[in-house]
Amino acid sequence: MEYTSGATSWQKVLRRAAAGLLPRRPRQRRPGWSIGVPLIAAAAGLLFTTSATTADGTALREDRRPQLNQLIEDRREQVAASERRAATLRGEVEQRTNTLAGSDAPIKNQQNRAQGSLQAAGFTALGGPGVTVELNDAPQLDQTQSDASNDDLVVHQGDVQAVVNALWAGGAEAMSIMNVRVLTTSAVRCVGNTLLLHGRVYSPPFKIVAIGDPAALQQALASSEGVRLFKDAVDDYQLGYRETVSTVRVPAFEDSTSLRSATVPK
Repeated sequence: MEYTSGATSWQKVLRRAAAGLLPRRPRQRRPGWSIGVPLIAAAAGLLFTTSATTADGTALREDRRPQLNQLIEDRREQVAASERRAATLRGEVEQRTNTLAGSDAPIKNQQNRAQGSLQAAGFTALGGPGVTVELNDAPQLDQTQSDASNDDLVVHQGDVQAVVNALWAGGAEAMSIMNVRVLTTSAVRCVGNTLLLHGRVYSPPFKIVAIGDPAALQQALASSEGVRLFKDAVDDYQLGYRETVSTVRVPAFEDSTSLRSATVPK
């Protein structure tokens, strides 16, 4: 009877299973980290690939300042070589023009016409009474002036422009910056505490020379708001400002004469 009863019980179980009446085994949910692991691994792989591409075989934390300095020096030498080459070509053009002018009357007439405009255009060196202004960065300050920022201690583009504009307004006939002839269309830009002028970089002190009536030039400097603000900074942070009157000389303009835009004066 026990065997029969046991068989009957198993038969009932089998029948219930076949009929789908037995309770199903509950599904086990995957923990969240099991899904996140592949995503984290993929993100890490992408990060490593990006870093390797950016580094291009070098250490990302490597100090590249020596390489940058060398690159700047190489470019500076290339610019100097190009300027020498341009000066040589200009000399050849002038020499051939003079040769042709000896036998060609129209060329000779145009050459004389151009010669008459060279001084007004700034293509000849000039000398005469004038004013020289020098702007310089401040020296290292002591602890009593620790409230000054780095911007307070250097000459800015606006400071140089203020002096240049004041001298033009004072009737300057000719002007040079760092012994480079500038015209009214010359752009003065600063990169950090260096001056960028006609594609060349200069470090302070910045020397500005103007030919003209010294009294009128000094009066224009004294009346300039920008120059006055710089003089206030001279008192506060020991920036350098020196203004002298003497007989000065400015070189001829040697940069490109190409115009990108122009308007007809009214």
